[in-house]
Amino acid sequence: MTLSPQFLDELRTRTLLSGLISRSVKLQRAGREWKACCPFHNEKTPSFTVNDEKGFYHCFGCSAHGDAIGWMTEKQGLPFIDAVKELAQAAGMEVPASDPQAGERAEHAQSLYDVMASASAWFEEQLGGVDGAGAREYLKRRGISDETKRTFALGMAPDSRSKLKAALARFGNEKLVEAGLLIAPEGGGEPYDRFRRRLMIPIRDRRGRTIAFGGRILGDGEPKYLNSPETPLFDKGRTLFNLDRAAAASREAGRLILVEGNFDAIVLDQAGIGEVVAPLGTAVTEAQIEAMWRLAPSPLLCFDGDDAGQKAMVRAALRALPGVGPGRTLGFVTLPAGLDPDDLVRAGGKGALEALLARAEPLVERLWRHEHDAEPLATPEGRAGLRQRLLEHAGSVVDRETREQYRAEWMRRYGELTRPAQAPRRAWQRSGVPPPTPPATAGARAIHAGGIDAPTARAVLTGLQYFPQALVSHSETIAGLTFAEARLGRLRDIMLDACGAETLDRSALDAILRKADGGALFKEFDRPSGLAFSFTRRDAQPERALRDLVLVIEALAERPQIDAALGAATVRLEKGDEAAFAEQMLLREARDGANERLAMLAQGVADEAASA
Repeated sequence: MTLSPQFLDELRTRTLLSGLISRSVKLQRAGREWKACCPFHNEKTPSFTVNDEKGFYHCFGCSAHGDAIGWMTEKQGLPFIDAVKELAQAAGMEVPASDPQAGERAEHAQSLYDVMASASAWFEEQLGGVDGAGAREYLKRRGISDETKRTFALGMAPDSRSKLKAALARFGNEKLVEAGLLIAPEGGGEPYDRFRRRLMIPIRDRRGRTIAFGGRILGDGEPKYLNSPETPLFDKGRTLFNLDRAAAASREAGRLILVEGNFDAIVLDQAGIGEVVAPLGTAVTEAQIEAMWRLAPSPLLCFDGDDAGQKAMVRAALRALPGVGPGRTLGFVTLPAGLDPDDLVRAGGKGALEALLARAEPLVERLWRHEHDAEPLATPEGRAGLRQRLLEHAGSVVDRETREQYRAEWMRRYGELTRPAQAPRRAWQRSGVPPPTPPATAGARAIHAGGIDAPTARAVLTGLQYFPQALVSHSETIAGLTFAEARLGRLRDIMLDACGAETLDRSALDAILRKADGGALFKEFDRPSGLAFSFTRRDAQPERALRDLVLVIEALAERPQIDAALGAATVRLEKGDEAAFAEQMLLREARDGANERLAMLAQGVADEAASA
């Protein structure tokens, strides 16, 4: 069976070499490569390296060298075609059926590369000739140097329907049409040049071979940018402009930048930022994102600050989301409104762009901001819509741990956004009475020394288990609560310690609690409190349950303060301070109100007044 070079190149591209080799060899990360003791000879010091970007393994001890197919044939002992079939199945590719003409097609494809190389050379020649004066003036205005013109093999297509066709007549019209250089009229007739009166920018594959062109109109006309059609050499959705040069630059810089257009990439390369690629007139595809991840764990998307640029970045974020995970994410750089990379570099030099790149927005933040701003949040429906969209996005992440991290982060922010406002100041606080002070006598201290009763404490802890965001956002208040039973206080302290975790959701909190004290304290959640707080019921509306939990926590924290102030007022009254009587009345009213609110919430009755 003869397989085309294009198929084999695609198969190698879709195969993560380190993932393949790590099935049988223990690899260790070493910078941008992997290392291990060589599986082809005995050694104690690792000299075997795997490079995913270049797609090969190499041993500096025994000189073993190969790609994914070579690994399957040399190490696994498979025949070539069996190795290809196994790799293709894993990559989701179909091995072409046996075809005696496959070899001829491979030769035909190679001849198309020759056509494109000849076209590129001809376009370059036109740029330097009489017809190229306008294009040269345009490049001069854009500040493009002669060195950059040579680096990117910039050229020019004359305003003619037949000059390219005549110059490449040796290849024949059929092949020129197939390469996308000529257009064959649907109704018949002579093919004519596709690109006319355009600055020509060659588009190359990873090996640096010209496979297509991008043409920028000179003067008025539409479209402003015209790319080659898809051909046997050119798959627009899988190709990134400048990838052949950016691959090496990205390894040195430790990053990769995606800009909107090929001219943006050229300008940044000239400014000294060579690790830049661009899509080709289409939305960023999953295949292009995968190609970028092979070069950098967190490519930076640097699009224009206008609405179109921002929407394009969000579309890219959503396409990337299923594939994110450890070592695979995106960063987002928003340019000032009305500026593209060229404008920014011209105005502030390379440093102006570097400053923005250094403040790249993480993927999790970019999507949060987009959904937060998508609709008004003044109504319950608007807030519910935000929550639903965030959960749907998190659910699209394939990697389980990363999915949970996204969900926890977004629900934490959502909880902060929808958290009830600080409870209104109570009557005793509005009266201007100084902050409560500890009771002066042991008798007065006994008023609140017993602490929160076990059923109420157990209910609150259950609520915190269900809504860890309240645990995080009210940690200081919760830490000040006094529980009548020491073991429940111990359980509260363990939950507070868990707030030190990077993210905290219910599953993470449960795991921590099950490990603490051999899981004995976790059994407290199995003991019913006998109270009907909304936040202890699984069928409760989450927003209301969270609101009630916060109200109860605040009321429980406030009650000892009221008791302390009441005790102090009583002591002053006993000493003849008549003003203490009015204060005592206000404090008793506040205490009764707090107790009433707690009683209502404990019965599952919404405290609408408290949340007003």
